[in-house]
Amino acid sequence: MKKILLLTIAIIVFSCAEKKKEIKSEEIKTVLAERWSKEKAWEWYDKQPWLVGTNFNPSSSINQLEFWQADTFDPETIDRELKWSADLGMNLHRVYLHNLLWEQDSLGFLNHLEEYLKISDSHGIKTMFVLLDDVWHPIPKLGKQPEPIPHVHNSGWVQAPGAEILGDSTRHDEVKNYIKGVLTRFGNDDRVLVWDVYNEPDNVAGQPGRKELEVENKHDYSLKLLKKVMRWSREVNPKQPLTTGIWRGNIDHWGTLDSLPALDRYMIENSDVISFHTYDGDMNRVGQKIAELKKFERPLLCTEYLARATGNTFETVMSILKENKIAAINWGFVAGKTNTIYPWKSWDSTFTSEPKLWHHDILRLDGTPFSEGEVAYIKKMTRKIE
Repeated sequence: MKKILLLTIAIIVFSCAEKKKEIKSEEIKTVLAERWSKEKAWEWYDKQPWLVGTNFNPSSSINQLEFWQADTFDPETIDRELKWSADLGMNLHRVYLHNLLWEQDSLGFLNHLEEYLKISDSHGIKTMFVLLDDVWHPIPKLGKQPEPIPHVHNSGWVQAPGAEILGDSTRHDEVKNYIKGVLTRFGNDDRVLVWDVYNEPDNVAGQPGRKELEVENKHDYSLKLLKKVMRWSREVNPKQPLTTGIWRGNIDHWGTLDSLPALDRYMIENSDVISFHTYDGDMNRVGQKIAELKKFERPLLCTEYLARATGNTFETVMSILKENKIAAINWGFVAGKTNTIYPWKSWDSTFTSEPKLWHHDILRLDGTPFSEGEVAYIKKMTRKIE
């Protein structure tokens, strides 16, 4: 009798364990299944105009933290510069956030996002928020941000969440409330058009004094975090599409999933709409990237371009993107504290004055253009002028 009882208990325990496995497996399937179908993605995209804009950071901010912190949030500059953007016919800006802002003051941070969206909406501009970023300084810190290093490209930009959290998978959950909190607050907001959940995962800082601070085996940790962020985002299930943009590697393989590194493959397989970066000066390469990504039969958004010295200009790239109705979001708008008028190589060479040919950005602090002809071309492409 005792043996029968023990056997019965064992069967019950085993059955419960198997049931839990089934439930857990079903939960995973549900998360993955919530990726938009191709039909849903195109239904959404076909309703949009040709999307064109910039990666927007107000000229008064050196980075994401200075953009949004209470002491330096600058609605006056934001309003002025977004008006200039609208005057060029732009209708979508890609805007970076940071998890430390949530930790510092979640309510205040959300209020600043609301204020920004009101200003942007008043100028007819939609927003693509970027939640995390693996680029530039690996150790972000709240509070007063450093002054720009003169003549050096993006000397103050910071990663989110940064090496200390990224490189310790037991700490990844520290960004969960930030991700879910922002998505919950604005996940049904028509002023937000797209969510870019993670910019350039596994981009390793190479600047002197910074590469030593980077996470070892960053690829593995970035993939682990991206999977969690995508799962948390799917659990909120915003009405806007999710994306994370492919940005590197052999473009011959961009359209072949089996040939991509695990991280890049995951990015493609889990984005509702496909986004990508292209700083190539060879327009054949730009065209090849587009041709490869079209194989996935989803809408395409170019979320970073413009590197004038390489030949990657508005005149060379915008027409290709418009012809294919691919969103065209260049890097930089008003030249300011980020110093992105200087090229990437300014980190290891000497500039003592403004470069003759700007790297990124369009306007000076007073709203006058770097190039009158370039601005006329942008307006022509956005049909602000014929």
